[in-house]
Amino acid sequence: MFFTRPTFILAILLLTFLLKKNQRQYTIHGYAQGTDYTVKYFAADSLVTKGTVDSILLQIDSSMSLYKPYSLINRFNAAETGMELDPHFSAVMRKAFEVYHTTKGKFDVTVKPLVQAWGFGAQRVTSFPDTAAIEQMMACVGMDRLTLKGSFLQKQDPCLQVDLNGIAQGYSVDVVADYLLKKGIKAFVVEIGGEIRVRGPKPDGTSFKIGIEGPADHGQEEPVIKHVVNLSKGAITTSGNYRKYIQQGSKRISHLIDAKTGYPLTTSMISVTVYAKDAITADGYDNALMAMDMDEAIAFVNQQRGMAAYLVYHLKDGRVADTLTAGFKKIISDKSLN
Repeated sequence: MFFTRPTFILAILLLTFLLKKNQRQYTIHGYAQGTDYTVKYFAADSLVTKGTVDSILLQIDSSMSLYKPYSLINRFNAAETGMELDPHFSAVMRKAFEVYHTTKGKFDVTVKPLVQAWGFGAQRVTSFPDTAAIEQMMACVGMDRLTLKGSFLQKQDPCLQVDLNGIAQGYSVDVVADYLLKKGIKAFVVEIGGEIRVRGPKPDGTSFKIGIEGPADHGQEEPVIKHVVNLSKGAITTSGNYRKYIQQGSKRISHLIDAKTGYPLTTSMISVTVYAKDAITADGYDNALMAMDMDEAIAFVNQQRGMAAYLVYHLKDGRVADTLTAGFKKIISDKSLN
């Protein structure tokens, strides 16, 4: 049997329609990397299981989790001069160096001793460091003293240690998303601890809706869903100090540490939500933007291709305000999540 060209095209369109019509949504919930995760995808059959996702995330944890005594990152931190890295660790370090150089050191993964000292590491602390202790630790901080040659990460001083918590979760989202793509899945949302990557549109032709938190109308820091974005491709991640902090009297100590001073960040930023092509990029830069003031952050984002941001910050009088870059305004929906 032969088809004319219009009939052939019509047959393909009909087949595509039937395949999309037969697709249903599959949802996987789990717990990994110290947080919840959710994977939603559309397919005609269950192509990805919870066991597979758990296995992928466990492999990444075995590489870069500071909470796994046997992990590769803990072995590197204990090494004298450096060691050969696996593909996961290597990929994250390459991106970390990129973000470090692009932000002129505002993102630095060698803050591990400082993160631990300020009470946000794998071990509990009973007191905070004094000036002398910080000065001593600062001698072991600085990505300019690390060198990645191929897959070998070399350190200039044995005391240099890395903490990838500010970027590895975004990478994990990308690894799971890339696995879904390899399985032929064309519509999905992967979310780990609030870090999200989307591919679409959905079988009905609509985009995915993602809620973005911002300050309530009365100006308090306690977040509410402030915006809804429509996404068919890309990643959204958020870094903030309103949820993860230590209260010391009336003062909040941020979990984000300034690698240039050794102290927790004290900028006007409350939270930064970044849109980028992939989650590792968004995740790496959202932390760096937290180390900037609002004007600097807006200017920086506007200089980056394919990046957009939503920023929540304190005004000089203490009130809470928010703003969006021009790129972020383009993905904002005028509809609710419902």
